Amino acid sequence: MIFFHHKDSMEIAKLKNKIDTDKLPVHIAIIMDGNGRWAKKRKLPRNVGHKEGADAIRDVVIFANEIGIKYLTVYAFSTENWNRPKDEVDSLMKLLTEFLDKFNKEFGDKNIRIRHIGEPSALRPEIQEKIKIVQEKTKGNSGLNFNVAINYGGRQEIVQAIKKIINDVKNGRIREEDIDENLISKYTFTKDIPDPDLIIRTSGECRLSNFMLWQSAYSEYLFDEVLWPDFNEGHLIEAISEFQNRKRRYGGI
Repeated sequence: MIFFHHKDSMEIAKLKNKIDTDKLPVHIAIIMDGNGRWAKKRKLPRNVGHKEGADAIRDVVIFANEIGIKYLTVYAFSTENWNRPKDEVDSLMKLLTEFLDKFNKEFGDKNIRIRHIGEPSALRPEIQEKIKIVQEKTKGNSGLNFNVAINYGGRQEIVQAIKKIINDVKNGRIREEDIDENLISKYTFTKDIPDPDLIIRTSGECRLSNFMLWQSAYSEYLFDEVLWPDFNEGHLIEAISEFQNRKRRYGGI
């Protein structure tokens, strides 16, 4: 395994040599797990683990953009995460606010587009406004599409899609016979985002935790033992290399 944090052009070139850059996964999604365990191992508060995890996001986003990944989605806050202790939720929301405030400083010259996927209504109004502002500012960027799943749940997404479809059938906007997989996809939070080719989960846990249930039907999965704050460019390259060695059959032979 290779580990780089502060990269120069030579280090990036070395990393690129480990993969076929003509056969990159179009969309990588990451379930970022292990912040709390990272902190516990070091006898630190969980909030410190979340802060280190936020720093890891920055490095991975920049590197994914540099090697030519088109879509990167991170599972930042699930619909179930509201059940965590209030001080931890407040800390996560504070980190989100800081991330949005610093986006232009960190990524302003990187041609990265940021988008939120999930239900925004449960978020504080000031966070909703910050999300709108950064999405509007970056919508014309043509590099990496960086999708942040906040207050996101796969089952919630499917339920909302069903309700919207039923409403549109009732109001004559679509016909019942029009309903197929493609139409359902158009009613999800990711309606204009390709399904993930590769889903990575850190910390050794082997489950989806309600993430992209509809979109992940034919995704490749990779479960890595590394705790998220320690995940870096080297781990991402290893994951891509593993993906490129797999045969995707989509139900065929």
